Amino acid sequence: MATGADVRDILELGGPEGDAASGTISKKDIINPDKKKSKKSSETLTFKRPEGMHREVYALLYSDKKDAPPLLPSDTGQGYRTVKAKLGSKKVRPWKWMPFTNPARKDGAMFFHWRRAAEEGKDYPFARFNKTVQVPVYSEQEYQLYLHDDAWTKAETDHLFDLSRRFDLRFVVIHDRYDHQQFKKRSVEDLKERYYHICAKLANVRAVPGTDLKIPVFDAGHERRRKEQLERLYNRTPEQVAEEEYLLQELRKIEARKKEREKRTQDLQKLITAADTTAEQRRTERKAPKKKLPQKKEAEKPAVPETAGIKFPDFKSAGVTLRSQRMKLPSSVGQKKIKALEQMLLELGVELSPTPTEDDLVLLYELKQACANCEYELQMLRHRHEALARAGVLGGPATPASGPAPASAEPAVPEPGLGPDPTKDTIIDVVGAPLTPNSRKRRESASSSSSVKKAKKP
Repeated sequence: MATGADVRDILELGGPEGDAASGTISKKDIINPDKKKSKKSSETLTFKRPEGMHREVYALLYSDKKDAPPLLPSDTGQGYRTVKAKLGSKKVRPWKWMPFTNPARKDGAMFFHWRRAAEEGKDYPFARFNKTVQVPVYSEQEYQLYLHDDAWTKAETDHLFDLSRRFDLRFVVIHDRYDHQQFKKRSVEDLKERYYHICAKLANVRAVPGTDLKIPVFDAGHERRRKEQLERLYNRTPEQVAEEEYLLQELRKIEARKKEREKRTQDLQKLITAADTTAEQRRTERKAPKKKLPQKKEAEKPAVPETAGIKFPDFKSAGVTLRSQRMKLPSSVGQKKIKALEQMLLELGVELSPTPTEDDLVLLYELKQACANCEYELQMLRHRHEALARAGVLGGPATPASGPAPASAEPAVPEPGLGPDPTKDTIIDVVGAPLTPNSRKRRESASSSSSVKKAKKP
């Protein structure tokens, strides 16, 4: 008689050890047998992929259910499914063994192949891939008028064009099939040059006036030099190849050193420019306090009109510069003022960028010299006037003067009995004739002697 353990084994039921030992079957084992199976399957061990093994290799070892891979292919329905061909109940289109001719062949050869019966009588479908070159045809009159050449006969030219049609301008094959026994021996470049020269002549003669022509041009000399150079390159010895590689490496090193030297030069130039800028700023800072000294009696001094000029930048950078860069207005000048200056130059009839001639350059040099002399003399007179004003020779208070005396300034009244001092008149006359080196020396000595005499008097 079957016991409960036998029934549990037949139904593949697993229970607690107590139930298995007692052989009793519970109500849950009979009602929910699937849950027991799922619980049993979840309790199975899961294998992890070994470290270092690729996922594709590990997938070949086990399937999703951890079953061993089959030794022989089996139709289990698992894995990738391929779509099967759906065969209908329609009739199969009939095929027929039929002859055909290729239009590309001129010998009329007959061939046979399988083809659908509905396509019987149609042209060969691959004949459309037969592309031929359109070789021009010339007449006897055209040859005598335009194509005649002393180095080529008409029979040789006809032979060349016949081979060009046969071999579709494959000039290497044309040169191989050329009749060198009957005609003069020609190279491939000679054949190409003759052919393209005739094509260009015929295109020019037959062209309609006003049309854009695409004339083929062949440079036979360049082609010969190219092949000669290629042959020399191919016939190089291993020593020559190694020497060329060595020279290329040396060239790269030289270029690298040149770039590094240029970079160092640029860095040094930047440092020099920065040093010049710093020195210029220091000079400006030193001069600035002198200009800001408190001045007395500003109301009594005559107003000196300020010169509103344009200060052009100085080009201190190393290297070659164009003089035309100095004619460009600086960025500090506004666009409105630049337009006004250009309009004024146009009204006066002056070119914006005139071309200097020799006379203009000489005149410019003389004007620069005269301007420099005037500035030097003006500075000397200004210093002299300040020295006399401090000494009290001019009759006014001994105050430092920062500017030149006005034109209306009168000399001091001389003491009685001494008479007018001619040296004072010459000293104060700042708008007179330009000074020469000799007159300048005389005036300096006269001024010094007058100041000494003035100091000796009680």
